[in-house]
Amino acid sequence: MKRFALALTALTLSASAIAVAPVAQAVSFDELRRENLDKDAVNFDELRRENLDKDAVYEVLAKVDFDELRRENLDKDAVNFDELRRENLDKDAVAA
Repeated sequence: MKRFALALTALTLSASAIAVAPVAQAVSFDELRRENLDKDAVNFDELRRENLDKDAVYEVLAKVDFDELRRENLDKDAVNFDELRRENLDKDAVAA
């Protein structure tokens, strides 16, 4: 019985030491972040700024009037896909 009590006490002490050890060596995440930035790790702040810049490009594209560009291209004797489509539909109607 004494051996069992000593073994249980030793197990309890070792388990509590394992649980307390990480708390004793608390990690400074700010320090780790700075170290990783120093090591040329991925800089998420920089990536975020780049993505925000890309959003600005999308805003510019959203302001483009593609209907107007299409009309301009049609005026320049570019291929008129609407007309080609109608012609092909008419050909299919004749073939049927």
